[in-house]
Amino acid sequence: MKRRYLIHALFGLYVVGTVLFVLAMAWAERQGLSREWLGGICLTGSIVSYALIGVYCRTTQMDEYYVAGRSVPAFYNGMASAADWMSAATFISLAGGLYLQGFSGNALQAGGFAYLLGWTGGFCLVAFLAAPYLRRMQLLTIPQFFEKRYGGDWPRRISMLATILVTFIYMVAQIYGVGLIASRLSGVRFEIGMLLGLSGVLVCSFLGGMRAVTWTQVAQYVILLLAFVVPASMLAYHQMGTPWAAVAYGQQIDKVNSLELHLLASGQEQEVADLYGQRAQLDLQRIQDARTSLQRDRVQLLRQLQELKDANADTSTIFAASHALSQLPRTESEARAQWRASYAANHSYSQPLAGMPFSAQAFAGSPHGSAEEQRAFEVSRRNFLALMFCLMVGTLGLPHLLTRFFTTPSVAQTRSSVAWALLFIALLYLVVPALAVLLKYQIMHDLVGTRFGQLPQWIGLWSRVDPGLLSVEDINHDGVLQFGELHINADLIMLAMPEIAGLPYVISALVAAGGLAAALSTADGLLLTMGTTIAHDGYYREINPKAPEIRLVMLSKLVLLVMALAAAYVAAHRPGEILALVSASFSLAAATFAPAMVMGIFWRKASGQGAVAGMVAGCAVTAGYMAVNSTRMQHWFPWLGGGHLWWDIQPISAGVFGVPVGVLVLVLVSLITPHMPEPGHQEEGDFPI
Repeated sequence: MKRRYLIHALFGLYVVGTVLFVLAMAWAERQGLSREWLGGICLTGSIVSYALIGVYCRTTQMDEYYVAGRSVPAFYNGMASAADWMSAATFISLAGGLYLQGFSGNALQAGGFAYLLGWTGGFCLVAFLAAPYLRRMQLLTIPQFFEKRYGGDWPRRISMLATILVTFIYMVAQIYGVGLIASRLSGVRFEIGMLLGLSGVLVCSFLGGMRAVTWTQVAQYVILLLAFVVPASMLAYHQMGTPWAAVAYGQQIDKVNSLELHLLASGQEQEVADLYGQRAQLDLQRIQDARTSLQRDRVQLLRQLQELKDANADTSTIFAASHALSQLPRTESEARAQWRASYAANHSYSQPLAGMPFSAQAFAGSPHGSAEEQRAFEVSRRNFLALMFCLMVGTLGLPHLLTRFFTTPSVAQTRSSVAWALLFIALLYLVVPALAVLLKYQIMHDLVGTRFGQLPQWIGLWSRVDPGLLSVEDINHDGVLQFGELHINADLIMLAMPEIAGLPYVISALVAAGGLAAALSTADGLLLTMGTTIAHDGYYREINPKAPEIRLVMLSKLVLLVMALAAAYVAAHRPGEILALVSASFSLAAATFAPAMVMGIFWRKASGQGAVAGMVAGCAVTAGYMAVNSTRMQHWFPWLGGGHLWWDIQPISAGVFGVPVGVLVLVLVSLITPHMPEPGHQEEGDFPI
């Protein structure tokens, strides 16, 4: 009881201290503290506070390092689970996804509402189908479940490899988010910012394992909550006179609809769309005769560069022309891949509202319109449901999330912690849709129509961080920003939100600190999962079953460090949007883990051979579908071509094919193979069956 009171007291002091720190930074900004100093203090303060928790919670005991001694109260485990869940994708990209894709999306992308429904529903599945039963088994890792339930080594081996694959992809997305935030806060290059943020992750995970990660995530949830609620409340008050964003949302969406109709009727917006349509047609012509087009572009750029040199043009102009020449594709296949991407972007920009769906539109197209509109409606709805399914089932199979529920003192506390986690997640999810609509109103009402010479400073600052995040182009040369000329990546919307809304810079620093907390909280859990899985299920079970606990803990730390550096290397190459990477990991988790886990818990006849076959088949179908339809794979292997979509389902929802294949293969193989686990692998009362 005394320990519980001490935890409550420390938590209360931390909350009060955090609020006072934010107020102190706001006062310092009003007194003239520069943005550079403000951002640096917030970045340093965040990382140092997490590092101090890591140092305080350091341990070499395996039970403490792997599962926090199974002593975390349900309330705080729920809070830690919510922070673990609020990854870079959720914090950085979800509001942006709702802004760009609307609620339902279009034929190419499912709407942001699919993420809200899918992830929330997934937590319900975790509560009812997995968490209590896994906690009852006294596990340390997820592969241990497959070994204990099915017997033999291969279920453990396959699940171990799948755990590494899923968590590594998820990890890359978090590290990319860390670099994005840290570079903007500190002003350093993206790669340096990524390493600065990663240092905070490593201190917590390396020193204290799950014990440190748990309490760090509790601290990070407080930052997350403030970073969502404070700016959303300020923006709602500015626009509607009320701090309740959820209330303002219902009123503002009607205003956004009116602004969207106004933009559709604008002659300038139509002119912009037509010009992008012309560019798309030019891209098509280039794709059809890639060799001639590539030669023509090279000759043209060489002539332009020589003319500039002959005219003694300024160095910057010559450098720009030289850079354009160096960026020209080297081969015909590279040229086709580049022009396909350019065509997709320009074609989207040529559509009404630059390809964005109406904010209140149920799905793309219309069920009662033309044949083309009806098809767009069906494809949009199909992708919405497919993605929601993958996110729900994928949540059920995420190893780092399930491991979080091994830390509670009892099964009853596990159930309670899932309920607390849903509550803490709901507090944030209620704000996200409102925030997306409030931001869209702000951009359409205040930013569109601004002269290019008067554009706010944040546009230039963010475009320098990564040109792919934000770009503006006066394509019709009228000197005025049209909505179709502003291109914002989904990964930027939330981070730039305070600047878009004209809020004080301390709010920008708070939001960046929240994004950093979201990325770090998930990265901590992911790294720890990979480290413990390789050390326990690889080294201990395969190589040295007599290894002492301290050696396993040290090996976990070493693996953790290596995987962090590997993920940082991949993230530095910017492999894709955060939300897309995370969605891919969910599809893989859904197809690989969920069938074998749920069937293993509730179907006694499920066999080890069936589990292995189901996991391999589900993972192979999902990964294969993603690979064949990946633009990068088409770039490396042009002979693959394109157009391999089944029923127009996008690659990030490949799990919708992998899950049923995994279930079917598991059932068929289990029916023809022995289903009883090896002696000693299943204890009485382990499963509800």
